[in-house]
Amino acid sequence: MSATTASRAFQPKDVAASRALGRRRRLVDQLVRVFCIIATIIGLFFLSSIMVTLVWRGIATLDWVTLSREFQPTAYGDPDAPRGGLLHAILGTLVQSGMGIVIGTPIGILVGTYLSEYARGSRFGDAVRFVSDVLLSAPSVLVGLFVYQILVQPVGGFSGIAGAVALSILVIPVVVRTTEDMLQLIPNTLREAVVALGAPKWKMVTLVCYRAALSGMVTGVLLAFARIAGETAPLLLTSFGNNVISWNLFGAMGSLPISIYQQANSGFPDLIQVAWTGALLITLGVLAINIAARILVARRK
Repeated sequence: MSATTASRAFQPKDVAASRALGRRRRLVDQLVRVFCIIATIIGLFFLSSIMVTLVWRGIATLDWVTLSREFQPTAYGDPDAPRGGLLHAILGTLVQSGMGIVIGTPIGILVGTYLSEYARGSRFGDAVRFVSDVLLSAPSVLVGLFVYQILVQPVGGFSGIAGAVALSILVIPVVVRTTEDMLQLIPNTLREAVVALGAPKWKMVTLVCYRAALSGMVTGVLLAFARIAGETAPLLLTSFGNNVISWNLFGAMGSLPISIYQQANSGFPDLIQVAWTGALLITLGVLAINIAARILVARRK
């Protein structure tokens, strides 16, 4: 087509329509941007309100007494009575969450490795991935009810072991997802080079792929720990809670979420104050874990 024919084909009305289309697109883009900014401001407002409330209500009793003493009955307004603490709940949370990580992490890593290295494109792998994704978004109370049916009822009592098992089930899908994603980021050329040297596939996975994806896998474990540290519903149905320090894994064991739930509903101001401090401790712990995870991700990048 010659230049004259092209100029005749492109009439002024086409120019006007093109300009109108451009104006509409810019307007829609600006509206979407404004809505996104408003939504961000609303989200930050509520998040900052929660943080300010937690700090304002919980900082008053965030001291050595709260961190080093067990639960004490309410003082009924007596300023000279000994104030209780959260040591039993902190230790119980660390024990049960630590055991949940120890149980769930190897299973999650092995399942994620299978999905990434051995089950690509297979129907069974797709089914396992689907079940893992469903479990990732399932309500935690259902996990607690499941463990209650298989471990608490047959034994006839609540236990820290049952609580750790419930938390480990919540850990598995998080670790599976992060492990699979991190392993899939490794270039296939690296795998081919290792196999070309004569190394078996299991050595390629353990000695090369795991090393390359280590920081991302550790990040997934930290995120899983941050998730289970604040779970209440599964522990209410499994470990139930305890107001004293207990190292008996086959008996009821305390935890921070359960102590917060019980003391916040007690109706006594001194116990409610300690519950606010417990909520602040969990928030600060989860915040620290997420910051550590972000640092690991930044180093990975």
